[in-house]
Amino acid sequence: MRVLVVEDEKKVANFIKHGLEEERYIVETVNDGISAIDVVMNNHFDAIVLDVMLPGKDGLTLLKEIRDSGISTPVILLTARSTVEDKVAGLDLGADDYLPKPFSFDELAARLRSILRRSSPEKSTKLRAGDLILDTVSHLAYRHGREIELTTKEYALLEYMMRNKNRILSRSTITQHVWKHNFDPESNIIDVYIKRLRSKIEKDDEKPIVQSIRGVGYRLREVANEE
Repeated sequence: MRVLVVEDEKKVANFIKHGLEEERYIVETVNDGISAIDVVMNNHFDAIVLDVMLPGKDGLTLLKEIRDSGISTPVILLTARSTVEDKVAGLDLGADDYLPKPFSFDELAARLRSILRRSSPEKSTKLRAGDLILDTVSHLAYRHGREIELTTKEYALLEYMMRNKNRILSRSTITQHVWKHNFDPESNIIDVYIKRLRSKIEKDDEKPIVQSIRGVGYRLREVANEE
């Protein structure tokens, strides 16, 4: 899943970025509000971690512009302000959660998982597609009880596809959510990673779960458990 962190304190931004990358997220950082609105408007993110106190344009103004433009990406506000009035203002402008500074990274990670569940048909921390299970807390995948070892990019790809199971996902859509930058349309990078993922989740006599849609992209299908 692709997350944007908007935070002007570089140490804090790097702390969040490093932690989220260890949690298998694809992370981009922006240090001011003016640059952030351009990044948000021209890219697709699954969640935004947004500091309220920003140079150029404050977080609440940025949040209002994001929501006024029709973008519904989940947003967690970070701020040193912790009064009830400040929280109400942020939530009324469309924030999905509010975390006062200083905060523990574990709490931020848990809140991020929570808002992603709210925006997904899957409400559990364990994503399921038939006999394939992906635990978004431990970051482990299983099929028929077999633990599947995934690289960071393979995990991000599988998580995105499982959160959108049975939907046809174009290569460009997958790129926008799993990679930081768009690839050349002629690149076969998506196909390469899909092939690697298939080799791990479709072993031996296990039913195929990733379907190729010629000329469009891929779909992760809900395969019925075997009796």
